[in-house]
Amino acid sequence: MVEQFAADYSAAEQSLKGTEDDQSSIHYPTVFLFIGDETEQAIEPMMKSNALRWANHAGVVYGHVSSGSSVCEAKAANLFTIPLAGIAPQGEEKRTIRTGIGSGFHQAAEGLGLLNRILRQMNDTIGDYGRMYASFDRLHLAVIVRADDPMNILVPDIALLAQSIFGTLFKSVQMDLFVLLQEREQSDSYGYAAATGISFLREIERFQSPDFSYRAPLLLAGDGLTIPIEHQSAPLFDLVYLLSDRNEKGMTPYNGMEQNYEIICRILLLKNRGQRQADMHISGESYNNTSFKHSLIAESGRLGLVSAGLAKVQRPSYAIALTVLYHLFDQVIVRLQSGPELSTADKLRFFGVDAHTLSARSKERVPLPDRLADMKGLITSGVRYDELRGMTLSQAEHALYGSSCETFFNQHFVQNAKLQLEGLDVAGALKRTLARSMAEEPRISFYQLYKWTDEGVSRGEVTGMVQEKIRELTRAIEDLQEELVQLYDSRVEDLKFQRVPFMDKRNVRSFIHAFLDQVYGLRYERLKLETELVIYRRYAAELEQLNQWYRVRIERLHDLRAQLKTKAKQSISLGDDYIGQNVFDYYERVTADALRELEEKRGESILFEERYIGNVAELLEQEESVFIERLIVVCRRDILTTSRFALSFEEELLHRANVSVSYTNRQALPKEELFEQLYRMLEEHAAIHIRLFDYTHKHRYEEKYFFGDRNSEFIRFAFGMDESSRIHKLGSLHENRSSSVEKLHLMGGFHMEDMMYYRNAKAYYEAYVKDGYKLHAIEESELPVLR
Repeated sequence: MVEQFAADYSAAEQSLKGTEDDQSSIHYPTVFLFIGDETEQAIEPMMKSNALRWANHAGVVYGHVSSGSSVCEAKAANLFTIPLAGIAPQGEEKRTIRTGIGSGFHQAAEGLGLLNRILRQMNDTIGDYGRMYASFDRLHLAVIVRADDPMNILVPDIALLAQSIFGTLFKSVQMDLFVLLQEREQSDSYGYAAATGISFLREIERFQSPDFSYRAPLLLAGDGLTIPIEHQSAPLFDLVYLLSDRNEKGMTPYNGMEQNYEIICRILLLKNRGQRQADMHISGESYNNTSFKHSLIAESGRLGLVSAGLAKVQRPSYAIALTVLYHLFDQVIVRLQSGPELSTADKLRFFGVDAHTLSARSKERVPLPDRLADMKGLITSGVRYDELRGMTLSQAEHALYGSSCETFFNQHFVQNAKLQLEGLDVAGALKRTLARSMAEEPRISFYQLYKWTDEGVSRGEVTGMVQEKIRELTRAIEDLQEELVQLYDSRVEDLKFQRVPFMDKRNVRSFIHAFLDQVYGLRYERLKLETELVIYRRYAAELEQLNQWYRVRIERLHDLRAQLKTKAKQSISLGDDYIGQNVFDYYERVTADALRELEEKRGESILFEERYIGNVAELLEQEESVFIERLIVVCRRDILTTSRFALSFEEELLHRANVSVSYTNRQALPKEELFEQLYRMLEEHAAIHIRLFDYTHKHRYEEKYFFGDRNSEFIRFAFGMDESSRIHKLGSLHENRSSSVEKLHLMGGFHMEDMMYYRNAKAYYEAYVKDGYKLHAIEESELPVLR
């Protein structure tokens, strides 16, 4: 749930809709043609990227040619799937899979017919989208393949057929080939994948040579008649781009292949930008495809290959969302912990365990002392006073009553009190009292209740006072018991009561009254104290249970906070150190300020009202996810929508860079220094996605382009940087955006043998060929020399 929230916020921040940012438009219709099963994973990311950045993205058409074994569902009207089932014979081994696909394609009329039919459907669909484009004279066709996919052997056939069919609607079709290289280890399949990659690179060199010619029966009429398509002495593709998941420094960038998908989309936008963007450039430094292509031709006439790199600087929205959510969570805990401090007496009353309340509860459970008088009517044995006077009170009671006094007291007092205690619902009473108290004082939270009921945390608080009262009652009962024992051991003649000489019966009666009043009066007082002690102990036990309940919830809350903090920190660490600098500290301040403003407008306890987070303890009692969901709602609705989150990325970055100093401090990072760091960082991160043996090879030609608001301070600063010493062309594609800036780095002029991939994989290729693997559908003599 948390990750989805961050992803949704990040996507919304980038979506450009409803903000001051706008989308670019492409000038001519564009088709993305993915060939091979391995390219399936690139389709959805590229469709999403274009939908995000191109205003007329709905008019872009996508096609996927696969072997039929793994066909992505066409979930959009502009996505066409072409499963060429049957082109590779069943059970085809790795040894002949490429050649099998090459020959099977031409022999399987059904597959070729399907390809013709769907390409025509795509052509018709492009015609339907004509109103979305400024010009319909040219079509841009981007062919995307993986170097290690056996189906890339069909690239010349499929590309020429597509060019022919699309050519019926357009005056010209400009084709570019984008080859994705996976250099990371692919476990057991690495050697074969490398050999397949080299076989395709050799074929690229063949069909990109100036004298490449090709003729094949590819076009099918409606009645099945085959028509040959011919390509005469020219490179097949306008340009060939090689993009690896490893950059020119030999490093594997995070999500390197996903970055390649973004690079392809940016290159297509640069080559096919709308006229509005084409006109909005600085110092005439706009992209010119003819000029760029001409710069790649070596003295020998060989057309060089191209690679690219892309660096993006935007507010790290995903990390910000998680960070703000964490800080909101933390602020909730701070507010839960910072309730008002009450006096000890008020704390006891808050729980209903003050002396007055529990004494009253105790009195309600013990019968009134009036019934003690009924004991005076009990029948005696008729013992004379002269016989009693030498006895102890214990002996006298036994002589007069046997056990009847004891039985009467137990039955009418002790058992009655016991029954009353059994009916006492201490837990319910405590719960009702707390509910009433918390309604009267909503600023008190379970943090304070935990603190007040935990002897280890706060001596002398609620539990401490209850325990002290228990000790006090225990001592009082012990004292009474000792007094009672002493009284029972005293002699009758020592007891104070009125005696009349020669009046035996009257003296016995006076003794009985004095005995019952003192002995059973003392036993009644002991029973009252014992009853009160039972009540206090039961309350003490319930307070201990309550304390454990609070402790578990606090631990769960702190554990959740720790998990969220870890997620936030991880999301920051996954990004660039420069772009992610001070995110945690800066957004702690921003979140605190936003909450303070909210509370000033709506009241101090607004967070814990039902429309916001509500009762945290009750939410935790349901499920942790319910609490997190409420937290996300408040974060999304009340925090992330404040003005502090609407700054341009440049302003936001500057504020973050200086989060630890006041804005008037002279040590604050100047804007020029920040921009220079940003410029250097973009330059470093825009490293091309191919590694060359000679980093500064002599055919290297570079052009670099900013995508962003050309009127922004940073773009203007960037064009002034290194102006006198700059040896590459620097241009920009204007987009009204305050959320980000991007830098696309194009580098071309290198050849197959310049690539580390080529040099490393060639040994595998030679070994597999020597072992009898058939990796080409043409003769060795038709292939260029293995350099």
